[in-house]
Amino acid sequence: MKPPMLLPDALVMLDYVGIAVFAVSGALLAAEKKQTLVTFIFFAVVTGVGGGTVRDLLIGAPVFWVHTNATLLICIGAALGVWFLSRRVIAERALLWFDAVGLAAYATYGASKALRYGVAPVPAFAMGVITACVGGIIRDVLANEPSILMRPELYVTAAALASGLFVILALFGAPPALAALVAGLAAFSLRGAAIARGLSLPAYNR
Repeated sequence: MKPPMLLPDALVMLDYVGIAVFAVSGALLAAEKKQTLVTFIFFAVVTGVGGGTVRDLLIGAPVFWVHTNATLLICIGAALGVWFLSRRVIAERALLWFDAVGLAAYATYGASKALRYGVAPVPAFAMGVITACVGGIIRDVLANEPSILMRPELYVTAAALASGLFVILALFGAPPALAALVAGLAAFSLRGAAIARGLSLPAYNR
């Protein structure tokens, strides 16, 4: 398949934001577990690139971080930043809020990239969710934490909102930057409400 034209700069920046904040969330979990610097970097990298790697393999794109230095340098920088911060500087719920920013940014970018590679709208929506969630799932499994999929508050739903909104707005001809802004803000607002108020979907009880 012929590679699509480059994504708009605003969406590429959204990708970097997603990588950075997910990498920070991975390093923060390593900090909570009082791990070594090597583990900080490993968790930052796995969390930062996990979802995007799965997405690119599924849509037939070159894996985004293997032909550039920037992605891994961002992850390493995030790990070093967390490592040198005092524990008093890191708020108790910082991991959740960094994860919320990454979730919104990465779900939006993942759907956008899938559409650019000619993926149909419904699978493109799924690619956005995968991009946003897989890195966090890998992080939690490696750290022996309850998976984000098993937490009661809204998480995957927020990723689905960002991805779905972007796909719908793109299909209706909205400018990519505007579609990304609306989708990202909506997802962050929903995830933020879930963090602050414990919002969740009804559980199966039959």
